[in-house]
This record gives sequence, C-alpha cells and structure tokens, in this order.
Amino acid sequence: MSQDIDYGNLMHTAMRGLIKTVLTDVSETGLPGAHHFFITFDTREPGVQIAEWLHERYPEEMTIVMQHWFENLEVGDTGFAITLNFGDAPEPLYIPYAAIKTFVDPSVEFGLRFESPEDELDEDELVEETIEVEEPEEHHDADVVSLDSFRK
Repeated sequence: MSQDIDYGNLMHTAMRGLIKTVLTDVSETGLPGAHHFFITFDTREPGVQIAEWLHERYPEEMTIVMQHWFENLEVGDTGFAITLNFGDAPEPLYIPYAAIKTFVDPSVEFGLRFESPEDELDEDELVEETIEVEEPEEHHDADVVSLDSFRK
C-alpha cells in the first residue's frame, strides 16, 4: 500500500466537482449576467458522444462555447449532456467530466486546466514556451490553475 497522498488526482476530482456544481446551477437558473464558458474536451475519451461528422472534424480535441444558445443541459455524476447549434443544426453531445481538458469563463477571467501525463512538458520546454509567448497589453487571459506543481 502506498503511503503517498495523490494530490494531483484529488485536485482533479475537486475541480471536476466545481464544474459539475456550476453546470448544475446553470441548468436550473440559466447563465447569469455575462458568464459564458469555453469547454475543451478530448473527443477520444471513452463515453464522449458527439455526431460522427463532429468526430471526423475534431478527431482529438474540441472546444464548445456555452453562451447565447444551448438547450437540454442535463448534469449527471460522471458527465453532462447538452444540445448546441452547429451551423443552424442542433446537435446533442455528452461529455464526461474526465474528458474535459479546460474550462474557462472569460467574463470573470477564471479557468481550469486538466493535464494528463502526455500533456506534461519537461521544465526546459516549459521555460522556452513561456519565453516565446507574447500577448498584447490590452488582452486579458483567464487565470488557469495548473496541477503541474502537485505532481511528482
């Protein structure tokens, strides 16, 4: 039996619980104010249900936007179902929480990022990537919580 506390998985579980709570509130009362969500998920994750044409177009990763029009939002213990409009064609989707890679609400500069071992960069790559990124002064990115510091 391991004596280590798996803080990374505990944080992922807590963050997915936060997403579930937020989506539950939205399903009951709608999106308040200017809130809207960008949700990026792994389309290869077991349990993801999207139309075949969407899977062909987004074979690895897809970002959805919950803002002006969505319906049939049903929040469950392991994921959520939603119908979104793609070019005037409503499409139902089911996204397990485990498939979510990022959850961002730009209206309040809030974001969560879930990283898998395949996503991890070594420290030198991370420093190089950080140095290369330049953004305009007036652009405000959402704060993103990264779990890298909790991993071994």
